[in-house]
Amino acid sequence: MGPSILIVAIIFATIFGIFYLFISSRHKERLSLIEKGADASIFYGNRKRTSPIWKIFVVNLATLLMGIGLGVLLAGILSTALNMKEEVVFPGMIFLTAGLGLFAGFQIARKLD
Repeated sequence: MGPSILIVAIIFATIFGIFYLFISSRHKERLSLIEKGADASIFYGNRKRTSPIWKIFVVNLATLLMGIGLGVLLAGILSTALNMKEEVVFPGMIFLTAGLGLFAGFQIARKLD
């Protein structure tokens, strides 16, 4: 029970450290810009309108799931038609087509913007 608690504590400490460094460095950067006389509007202005994050998430999730489904289908076909080992074909095709699905989702999401 001791090592598992230690691992969880390390994970939470790492996440906290990343957020702390991000927020503190952003704060220092903004303070130095303000000290140099820069206007505070540079932090909030000139934001491009982009697609809502939920649309991009749905597109990427849909293409990922379609890629996994296609991978299972192709792996089943390859294992029966070519008598390949299922232990090799299924993970290989699933990862390959899932990656292709994520790439396709990225391309579609880029066109949404």
